[in-house]
Amino acid sequence: MSPLPSAGHWVNCLSISTEFALRRGPFDHRGVAPDDEAAARDGAAKRFAEARGPAEMLASGSDDFTVYLWSPASSKRPVARLTGHVQLVNAVCFSPDGQWLASGSFDGSIRLWAARTGKFTATLRGHVGAVYQLAWSGDSRLLASGSKDSTVKVWELRTRKLKEDLPGHADEVYSVDWSPDGERVASGGKDRNLKMWRR
Repeated sequence: MSPLPSAGHWVNCLSISTEFALRRGPFDHRGVAPDDEAAARDGAAKRFAEARGPAEMLASGSDDFTVYLWSPASSKRPVARLTGHVQLVNAVCFSPDGQWLASGSFDGSIRLWAARTGKFTATLRGHVGAVYQLAWSGDSRLLASGSKDSTVKVWELRTRKLKEDLPGHADEVYSVDWSPDGERVASGGKDRNLKMWRR
């Protein structure tokens, strides 16, 4: 084990750039896999290689309001220190295609970064409470966020704007995730409810 030095604050969240490729295996973004076992294995390996790119990336979010971007296989030093949030960072999530990194904070904002360089791209604003969880759709076009403000919001990457506001929870939303085909978002929260939202 080789520790990666970071700020002297708590690390609240981690994301690895190949997470989605590992999670979906041979299935494409519609939830379809080849019938042939060798083709399925080759497809999974290809998707993993595409998500990994030249090197697997790791992101960490911290209590010091920063996100660190790492390439653990090549260096113990961070690739970049991403600043801009004004409260602790509670969620980081790489897009399935490995091109984007989203970070969510107690400041109520979501920030988008280039996944390889950490270059800042955009701020998504709309939540009036802390952002607790982020999840990308399988095709990397949409980002869902769950918040203390009891809403789930769906953001469109292309326009960098709010696509859907999904109220309905009676309390804080702690978790969100997409179905593999990107047609449904699931959310769960403090109100003890699990909700499924259709596109």
